[in-house]
Amino acid sequence: MGLQLNQTKMNIINWKNVNEKSEEFKNQKPFKFGFIKNIFPETFYENFYNNYPKIDDFKDGSDMSKSQFAMEWGKEKYEKCEPVIPGPDEKFNETWNELKLYAESEEFISNWRNFSGVPVNRLKHFKFIAYRNGGFQLPHIHNVGPSTLVLMFYFSKNWKHGEAGGTYMATEEDESKIIFEPYDLDNSLALFHDGPNSAHGTRMITNNLERKALQITLEEFNDDVGWTGGNPKS
Repeated sequence: MGLQLNQTKMNIINWKNVNEKSEEFKNQKPFKFGFIKNIFPETFYENFYNNYPKIDDFKDGSDMSKSQFAMEWGKEKYEKCEPVIPGPDEKFNETWNELKLYAESEEFISNWRNFSGVPVNRLKHFKFIAYRNGGFQLPHIHNVGPSTLVLMFYFSKNWKHGEAGGTYMATEEDESKIIFEPYDLDNSLALFHDGPNSAHGTRMITNNLERKALQITLEEFNDDVGWTGGNPKS
């Protein structure tokens, strides 16, 4: 699959919508977080939506803290915390591969670096995460910073206002401390700067819809120490 970026593919993200939220993101307390609607142009979004991988093909990524499904890029086995494999994956259609290639590009990474003020310089994770009825993730804090940016792109239509499913932000590892929870999960993005205060999770889903998302993690990497957020154990 010999894909190459061109100017059309560079328009795969609605950067105008992104940049309009930059100052709001940078000024959030107690950690930087944000929510952006219409993150993809409609044509791209509908292609992603219609070609989102079948959740029946996902691996069970559940543990004591969560009930969820996951699919890795370029891997058959779900490997927690392992960096993504570079390049294309023929399991996915051309548009998904274009997005993956773009997510590895300097343009994509530098735009998010400028948006957030977080010195990210490399793609670390690119994986599909989904929930069904009963799915959840308890509030938690990774604290793998200081230079990690987590982006959750949503591909779920007909989500009602007030229903659980989006990645919420909280002041503590406690659902009673939620300060933001997205309900528009149709072509939208929730993101946060990972750090000691960045509590987040997903309330238990009680509807019969499927919450479909793509997680992209950007992080600083240097040749001396590797990933600033920590290197996976061998």
